[in-house]
Formats: sequence, C-alpha cells, structure tokens
Amino acid sequence: MVPTTYYLLLAAVIFSMGALGVLIRRNALVIFMCVEMMLNSVNLTLIALSNYWGNLTGQVFVFIVMAVAAVEVAVGLAIVMAIVRHKDTTNVDEINLLKQ
Repeated sequence: MVPTTYYLLLAAVIFSMGALGVLIRRNALVIFMCVEMMLNSVNLTLIALSNYWGNLTGQVFVFIVMAVAAVEVAVGLAIVMAIVRHKDTTNVDEINLLKQ
C-alpha cells in the first residue's frame, strides 16, 4: 500500500512543473499541455484524498474536472487554429490580435 503522502507529493511536483511551463514557455500548444498537467495533478490529489477518507465525493469531482479539461482542449485548440490561420505562429508573444 502506497501512502497518501507520496501521491500528494507527486501531484505537487506535477502541478509545479505545469505552472512553471505556463510561466516560461511561449508556445500556445505547450501552454495548453501544461494546463492539462495542472488539471491532472488536481485529479490525482482528489483521488488520493478520496481514497484516504473513504469518500466518493473526490472521485465525482474528478469527472467534473475531466469535463472541464475536455472543453478547454476543444475551445483552446479551435482558438489556436484560428490564430495560426491568421498569423502563422503559435508564439504567444507575437499574437496581438486584439490591439488596435
């Protein structure tokens, strides 16, 4: 049996890597993947704590987070595809479509 602390530490490491990727990287697709890593670390935390407390509420929340992640991917990739068609880049520093 693996202690819950190990799962929480792994989730913290994954979340930190995702947050660092969002802050450092400039490619929109990589930023979306880092956000997905952060959401998956939250899922791992919810499952670990749900198992620790013997409660199914955390596992229900995981399905909600997965639904949000799926919507985020669909909308995010549609936006990135529209920007690539217009600007020919996925670099977030070069995307300034809202400026006048």
